[in-house]
Amino acid sequence: MTIIPIILSGGAGTRLWPLSWGDHPKQFLPLVSERTMIQETLLRLKGLDLGSPIISCGEGHRFMVAQQIGEVSDKKPTIILEPMAKNTAPAIAAACCAAMKQDKDAVVVVLPSDHVIADVPAFQNAVKAAAFNAEKGELVTFGIVPTFPATGYGYVKAAGAETDGAYTLERFVEKPCLEKAQEYLASGEYAWNSGMFVFKAGTFLDELKTHSPEMAALSIEAFEKAVVDTDFIRLNKEAFGKIKGDSIDYAVMEKTTKGKVVKLNAGWDDVGSWSALYDISKKDENQNVIKGDDVITLDTTSSYIRGGKRTIVTIGLDDVVIVDSDDSLLIAAKGKIQDVKKVAEIIKSRTN
Repeated sequence: MTIIPIILSGGAGTRLWPLSWGDHPKQFLPLVSERTMIQETLLRLKGLDLGSPIISCGEGHRFMVAQQIGEVSDKKPTIILEPMAKNTAPAIAAACCAAMKQDKDAVVVVLPSDHVIADVPAFQNAVKAAAFNAEKGELVTFGIVPTFPATGYGYVKAAGAETDGAYTLERFVEKPCLEKAQEYLASGEYAWNSGMFVFKAGTFLDELKTHSPEMAALSIEAFEKAVVDTDFIRLNKEAFGKIKGDSIDYAVMEKTTKGKVVKLNAGWDDVGSWSALYDISKKDENQNVIKGDDVITLDTTSSYIRGGKRTIVTIGLDDVVIVDSDDSLLIAAKGKIQDVKKVAEIIKSRTN
């Protein structure tokens, strides 16, 4: 079975400012390994029977996508340019139209470009199980087996007995309070909502036509009226601009009767903050994560320090995040690092 990767690369990643910003969001940065996150997204599928990858992104990122995917793929990618952000459902719909140009019965795996998955063999086994169910006409999402009562993730409830590696998708749940998250963890029925999917491209489009017909019609029109510009497919701006944007969860997955959940336990993280990056990174004997050659630490513990072009010296610090870039320096208590998004918004307002 040939699986066509659809990689969504439209995010801004401002919670990882100052490195992830503007024209260089986190998916184009080597934050976890020597490869960028979008490259790792495609590479973790290596070994499966893959078709040519399809990447959906904005105009400003098209050349980075072409370069970075070209470095790791032996197949020429299809790069779809969204005229404006309309959330995930329209982007996936247009990409599914492109997939059906490769194969009218195409099975696609939809992946955000900024996730980390430590156990690649476990992930590939989950993809195979999901693809088997997708061939039968199911819409499959991956439910991440929770390791703690997270309040920062949405959840999916998996019902019934496991059949062919999948459970029935009963419902989606928004980010819960701590008490609810503890209940979900204890029940064993809930998993974190990964935002990753496997289905036949045609099945998804049919379900979109049923549950969000206007979005389906306009997404298909935007693709059919697209302009091919050298290596890029520019979706029709007029049609795409009329779409009322929505996520795949709201537009289809919460409404379909064909939903399935494949549980995934593979060291997954969406790397949504510097503290999350600290959690998944290798620590030294002082529980520090040090990135960069010119960092000196004295009496410093439990901190994330990422150097740039200049020397960074820390003395007597604990539980902090320090990130140096070409034009900005972030110094924050790890417990307050979520507020970096507010800083990015302030800086953006100054430049408008």
